Amino acid sequence: MGKCPDCGAWNSLVETLEPREAGTLSLHGQASAVPVPLCEVTADKFHRLTLPMGEFSRVLGGGIVPGSLVLLGGDPGIGKSTLLLQVANLIAESVGTALYVSGEESPHQIKMRADRLGAASKRLLVLAETNLGLVLDHIERLSPSVVVIDSIQTVYSDELAGAAGSVGQLRECTVRLQRLAKATNIPIFLVGHVTKEGAIAGPRALEHIVDAVLYLEGERFQSYRLLRGQKNRFGSTNEIGIFEMHGEGMLEVTNPSQIIFAERPARALGSTIVGSLEGTRPLLVEIQALTSPTSFSLPRRMANGVDFNRLLMLVAVMGKRLGLTLGTQDVIVSVTGGIRIDEPAADLGIVASVASSFKDVPVQPDLAVFGEVGLSGEIRSVSQPERRAAEAARLGLRGCVIPRGNLARVRKEVGPEMQIFGVSTIREAVEAILAA
Repeated sequence: MGKCPDCGAWNSLVETLEPREAGTLSLHGQASAVPVPLCEVTADKFHRLTLPMGEFSRVLGGGIVPGSLVLLGGDPGIGKSTLLLQVANLIAESVGTALYVSGEESPHQIKMRADRLGAASKRLLVLAETNLGLVLDHIERLSPSVVVIDSIQTVYSDELAGAAGSVGQLRECTVRLQRLAKATNIPIFLVGHVTKEGAIAGPRALEHIVDAVLYLEGERFQSYRLLRGQKNRFGSTNEIGIFEMHGEGMLEVTNPSQIIFAERPARALGSTIVGSLEGTRPLLVEIQALTSPTSFSLPRRMANGVDFNRLLMLVAVMGKRLGLTLGTQDVIVSVTGGIRIDEPAADLGIVASVASSFKDVPVQPDLAVFGEVGLSGEIRSVSQPERRAAEAARLGLRGCVIPRGNLARVRKEVGPEMQIFGVSTIREAVEAILAA
């Protein structure tokens, strides 16, 4: 049967033969588990492995959890192998033996990359093997501190029929690696290929098995990379790590706010600094907007880095509550630096950028804004406003337009050197921002 009758996908059905023998062994040959009282279970040995690479540890929730199975996906050439080779070398230098299993490159090719990255630890071991049984044997014999499988699509089990990368092989290999990780408390990182749509290849079978799913994002022709967590059993999925690709590998960006709007021109039309929050990290981003008379009967709306439907709603609110004739204007909104903002706190920044471009009035370059916009034109409070305002003050901004409901809390935390403006309606906000 070539086509699946449920999802309609072609060539997705794989015959899987799993002969099972009766016995009491599980978890790769170890004795089967027995029920124990939860109060008697100790977690003394489950301390996270901390890395000198703080951006990577932040996305994982504070470090690498022993026995965890982490899947790292991303477009080809985005830097997945480079990042994990750096992580393996750091663990080899600070913790213990690291095993890097490659099914796509030879040891000589990995050595060329390692020389460029400066990965020269004697405890970093390289294994060019695709047979899962042999890989598991090496892991049990060496008992390393961390294992990297690059990539899971190239690994196969000779106990199953089908080529490497098929659905059956992917599922079986990942499950066996998961059992080994849980039994030995060895963290294992898997590199996963992605489809044309950007999802992990293998009908999402892997994402349900692993403990954490990380995506490495970024534009091919830009040097910045974003490491974002999509699933994490041991931490938040709202954290992001920002790296910059150099010849010597992935370098951490410790002050991303300064870099994101460092090239912002003074008194630019349609440009606003927005105080965003990515997990626990306050992040200042630049939102740009452009309005121009449309040459079509239906004006176009384009959104890059913000939700398209959110942009449509804000344009409708501006037309109704501010009286702006945006029905005859093409509206284009973009977030610089390849950042994507999904939280409602960026609403006020989008409104300010569109109004600035439409009225040809620039926003002051030392002003930051944030706030959620409602359908009736009200400005609603956002979470952790003091952290957003403090980040703006730390980078030298001298003013901040925020929801009136957050005014008392921000003034209590931020010093008198920053001017804080509290607004309650969209009209009051636009007047305050453009008049500043």
